[in-house]
Amino acid sequence: MNVIRREPAVSGLFYPNDARELINVIESSFKDNIFGPGHLPPSSSNFKIYGIVSPHAGYIYSGAIAANGFYEISSSQFDAAIIIGPNHYGLGSDIALMERGKWISPLGETPIDNEISQLLYNESKILNFDSFAHSRDHCIEVQLPFIQYINKGCTIVPIILGRQDEEISNGIGKCIYDVSKLASKKIMLVASSDLTHYLPNNIAHEKDKELISSILSLDVSKFYSTLERYTVNACGYGAIGTIMKATKELGATKGKLLKYATSGDVLGDRSSVVGYSSIIFI
Repeated sequence: MNVIRREPAVSGLFYPNDARELINVIESSFKDNIFGPGHLPPSSSNFKIYGIVSPHAGYIYSGAIAANGFYEISSSQFDAAIIIGPNHYGLGSDIALMERGKWISPLGETPIDNEISQLLYNESKILNFDSFAHSRDHCIEVQLPFIQYINKGCTIVPIILGRQDEEISNGIGKCIYDVSKLASKKIMLVASSDLTHYLPNNIAHEKDKELISSILSLDVSKFYSTLERYTVNACGYGAIGTIMKATKELGATKGKLLKYATSGDVLGDRSSVVGYSSIIFI
């Protein structure tokens, strides 16, 4: 059977396409004392982390914020990362896995975990294998270099969501929990999502504060109610809801906000911003 090579779609746009330059940017993100953790991995964390929420904008905007989550999980022992994000382009299946392939970045090749992908497909009844759905989107791609940097031997399971309703989050989240018990590997969960889009900075902060509070509670129903009540246009809300459900089933009792900032906080133009958060579930 053919092995699919998922070539970079936003290399050179969202992050550098040169390996050495990319490593420099990643390390600068970790060493950032304002928006990043201020240190290179590994972390000294000795508590169980079940998953993270990570932003997926260009590294110039959100790389340092994203580095906080990857720093914290850099000491975690995991063999595979399930990465879930939103389908920005509406391509392919509504809920799409990939199998028997490799994802390519300037830092090298990372295999798709065939065992976990197949288990998810068998258990879910709603996930499809569809590489086309993944062909252009950046939401999973921008997480990959950070994962390759902190855990070179890790495999990945990419899932992209066209549907992001509460039923989908609960269903896939429960499926991930079931598969985590069946799989032979230790799994880390990653929800790829930005928060409020294209509002003035102060309003973005207000809306995102409410949404983050609901995320930290691990209450999926409260999370979806908050999305609606405060009209928060987070792009990967289904990914966040899914990871909330899965991590709570796995034993997480709360979320912890590591860093929040907007593009306006980072670059100074506060007229129309996008919100970014780094959250761990513990």
